[in-house]
Amino acid sequence: MKLITAGDMAALEANAEYLGVSLLQLMECAGKAVADYIEGLKLGRRVAIYAGTGRNGGDGMVAARHLASKGFQVTLILVGGEERIVSPVVQANWKILKSLGESIKILVARDSAQIPMVEADVVVDALLGIGIKGELKPPILQAVQTINRLKGFKVAVDLPTGVDSDSGEILGKAVKADATVTFHKVKAGLAKARRYAGKIHVASIGIPPEAETYAGPGDVGKARRVRPPTAHKGEFGRLLIIGGSATYSGAPALAALAALEVGVDLVYVAAPRDAALAISSYSPNLITFKLEGECLSLKHVRILKTLVERCTALIIGPGLETRRESLKALPRILDMAEAFGKPMLLDADGLKLFAQLGRRAGTACVLTPHRGEFKLLTGVEPSEEPGKLAGKVRDAARRFGATILLKAPVDVISDGDRVKLNRTGGPAMSVGGTGDVLAGVVGGFLAMGVQPFEAAVAGAFINGAAGDLAYKRKGPHLKATDLLQEIPGLIENPMKHAEVLR
Repeated sequence: MKLITAGDMAALEANAEYLGVSLLQLMECAGKAVADYIEGLKLGRRVAIYAGTGRNGGDGMVAARHLASKGFQVTLILVGGEERIVSPVVQANWKILKSLGESIKILVARDSAQIPMVEADVVVDALLGIGIKGELKPPILQAVQTINRLKGFKVAVDLPTGVDSDSGEILGKAVKADATVTFHKVKAGLAKARRYAGKIHVASIGIPPEAETYAGPGDVGKARRVRPPTAHKGEFGRLLIIGGSATYSGAPALAALAALEVGVDLVYVAAPRDAALAISSYSPNLITFKLEGECLSLKHVRILKTLVERCTALIIGPGLETRRESLKALPRILDMAEAFGKPMLLDADGLKLFAQLGRRAGTACVLTPHRGEFKLLTGVEPSEEPGKLAGKVRDAARRFGATILLKAPVDVISDGDRVKLNRTGGPAMSVGGTGDVLAGVVGGFLAMGVQPFEAAVAGAFINGAAGDLAYKRKGPHLKATDLLQEIPGLIENPMKHAEVLR
């Protein structure tokens, strides 16, 4: 049985919408699937549908219309006033129902006292969907109790109201269904609350396979963090970037600036003194720690230990250079990250040094190789075909105990189990520094507490989409810094990239 969480299901729906399959289309397919299932039961022609004002209720409204067209005697009870319907797709289906008049009997229960007992052969629970959290409140609570008292065969839409879709916890009271028509995949909570779900029927609602295969706005939504009114400095992450050299001061600066655009509270850059002084001049938002000497070495481990302990995630590698002294220092830094339980991202020269160590990550980790670095890391020549490449990336992720984001015309991301592809971005992004921006975006998400695979998928989408939007604005004259200003808007509204897709 393939299970799915509420967050993953919401992400799939957003990705489907991004691909051009509207929420209205998905709702139409869901409601028709419920109607078809009820028709197949052959239990009688009377159907009572208890519908909430959200999207689960909208599924019930579509089911009512299809059942009426099949000749069923349908009564729909809207639990909550119609003024509480805020979703445009639910409003559209409610407007249709109100215009029918004769084929569907509509009752509105604005409060608990108005919820009727409607005897029917089949009783449909379309009150609340997968987004519910916390114990049920009136009038939904009373509607659940009413449904449970009715004698008809009870069908839940997607999952029984009152069952937490992820944990299976009962939220005070829950509908005890005889059958549940769930959409796309079985919700994780259903597997743990079978006595409430009854027989589980999985119905396709037209989510295209590409919504699961490719990164999209739904994946960004999973990574996005909302800052509450009570937030304080540091609560949204402290990122440490270890990198830079006499030659490359821009790389760690780009990563740092990208992380700040993601929303990280504080970014520290530890770099050799001359590079750190240059980085300080790029922006007053950057905090630098000056490391004596020309490159990272063992003598810096003590000060870095304090910084690693203080940060919530770290990036190692942008502009670092592959010096022998740095190779000696890297294992000590990796050990510190593991000891303090800090997630990290290895990129560029940090990745090349890591390849020489022949060790696993040891902590939550993202590796971001391009094709040449992937060969250096694994000894495997990467295929040109994303489908064939996916297996190689998955195997490498298992080997290193990390999430790998292989940068290519179509990016491949895997944590050794899951695989996602990303097709945002284009050839104009082949200029220097865009990989450093990507590292900063993914590292920023890591610092904010996002898990490595989710951070890598969202980061790949945002980085490529930022390049696409910058290309639309400037044409083929991009600089890495052009991507920075696009990042915040894409996090808040990743659907804006859809106009580029089409």
